[in-house]
Amino acid sequence: MPRRTKIIATIGPASESEAGLASLIDAGMDIARINLSHGTLEHGLERFHRVRKVSALRRRSVGILVDLPGPKIRVGQIPEEGIVMVEGSRLSLEPGNDRSSAGVIQVDHESLLEDVRDGDLLTFGDGAVQVRALGITGNRVEIEVVHGGRLTGRPGIHIPSDRTRLLTPTPEDLRILAAFVEVGVDMVALSFVRSADDLRRLELEPSLGGAISLEPNPSGPLIVAKIETRAAVENLDEIVKASGAVMVARGDLGAEFPISELPHLQKQIIRRCIAVGRPVITATQMLESMIHAPSPTRAEASDVANAVFDGTSAVMLSGETAVGRDPANVVSVMSDIAERADAAFDYDAWPEWLAAMNLQPNISQEASITNAITSAAQRAANEIGAAAILCISSSGFSVRSIARFRPRAKIIGFSSNQRTINQLTMSWGTTPYLLDTVVGDEANIAKRAIESAKAHGEIVAGDLVVFAGGSSFYDGRVTDNVRIIRVP
Repeated sequence: MPRRTKIIATIGPASESEAGLASLIDAGMDIARINLSHGTLEHGLERFHRVRKVSALRRRSVGILVDLPGPKIRVGQIPEEGIVMVEGSRLSLEPGNDRSSAGVIQVDHESLLEDVRDGDLLTFGDGAVQVRALGITGNRVEIEVVHGGRLTGRPGIHIPSDRTRLLTPTPEDLRILAAFVEVGVDMVALSFVRSADDLRRLELEPSLGGAISLEPNPSGPLIVAKIETRAAVENLDEIVKASGAVMVARGDLGAEFPISELPHLQKQIIRRCIAVGRPVITATQMLESMIHAPSPTRAEASDVANAVFDGTSAVMLSGETAVGRDPANVVSVMSDIAERADAAFDYDAWPEWLAAMNLQPNISQEASITNAITSAAQRAANEIGAAAILCISSSGFSVRSIARFRPRAKIIGFSSNQRTINQLTMSWGTTPYLLDTVVGDEANIAKRAIESAKAHGEIVAGDLVVFAGGSSFYDGRVTDNVRIIRVP
């Protein structure tokens, strides 16, 4: 069985060359992430155009996800040799954006003294270094190192999100977003989301890809809401409804909640997203040891596999591919782990669980039709052992609706919109292909879709396939018919 779970790889100095990108694509990267927390907008745009160029040369659709920096609180530049934080040692935090030193770490947050309280556990980066606040002396917060390590660059520092007064998106986020929308970015991730209102402040006409939107021609990027605050968990359902996809950002989420809660939150978020047809990404420290090592730890391999068993749509690599010693090897290893886990996934139990969730009681009549037809398509495919489910979709909504059922048959998604094709690289189990038109005579479109799938080696003569598409009755806006076809 080919791999169903998608792989997102972060592009950085170790992987940004044309040769590096080609090796990531060949190893199995489905989506390239450009993290704007590091580097300039101009550098990010250069990476964007380079990914487009190389993916075209490799004749492979690769989605591009731009991760906006958000209101991340960062420390002032650490000296080049780094700062070693020794357990039990004491030093200070000071509001400011100057260079940090071994005794005083600058924190680029004006309200630092108001937002930090005695006894707070503060973490740097993804939690590798932890300190405890002891109190305020003058213009500084005195801290004691609880868990030591080395700080380099400009790591983030986590302060409990219910105290900070930072809003998302920031003016810088909106400036970056405008530049990437102009060049046609596929997906945009918003950091530190607290409510659906944060997503609406992006002021986009997003291609939501869910039941609340039936727009046939996506007019904007897919919005990915990063769940990393306590407020986001409390407002999860409204955020999922307002987003196009969701990221379980386990770094800050693990600092907001007791670490014992994190695995359960991951399962909860993934299942609520998939139940309503939203792709969901599991991120942070998945194969982090491979930044330096040629193979992952046993715990990391289990972590990736368990994310697949939870039902995640995609798994994400960060520093492993951005600054790691062998980015292509990391993607290859993750692909192998995910492929093996996909083969062991409980395909029989998933649709029954999904039906029991019943999370879409208030959707439109048109969306209800599409949901019913896509449900019938996956049931038919399972019962007849279909080689593939072919789905015609302008916006990608119908394809994602099928994917949420996790059918055994591979999903082949066709659209006449290149942005939709790129966005479907995040859809579980889906291989997207461009079709010059998806509106017109249903029989002719089905025939052309089958011919395309055969030409790409996805199906062969004699295979049974399930075809789902829209009829002229709804002008292709609604998936309202399903048929079983033997490939000629």
